[in-house]
Amino acid sequence: MIRSFQPRDVSMTWTDLPIDKVVTPGVRTGIAEMDSISGMDVGVWEHTVGTSTDTGDDEIFVVIEGCGTVTDQHGNVIDLAPGVVGILHPEDETTWVITEALRKVWIVRAEGS
Repeated sequence: MIRSFQPRDVSMTWTDLPIDKVVTPGVRTGIAEMDSISGMDVGVWEHTVGTSTDTGDDEIFVVIEGCGTVTDQHGNVIDLAPGVVGILHPEDETTWVITEALRKVWIVRAEGS
């Protein structure tokens, strides 16, 4: 069975970030897990304007809306804009500087895979 979703129309579950990840007060993120297939989870994530830090998983993402940068602990930078594909690794310590609310589709290895 084939499936699809329109990432711009997905409703988010919004949360405040843990205080240790907040650089700009009031930054929030939204997430919606959309599907799981062959050991991969797929979803949509949104970050409001502001700055936060994170460590992640093995992840591939595609920016749908918004602008900013994500920088790792080594100074490597991804300029975030619609259409950009990013690749993150679990050892990456990232800083997200979002200048226009960002929405991305993400694909990660499912837990236990």
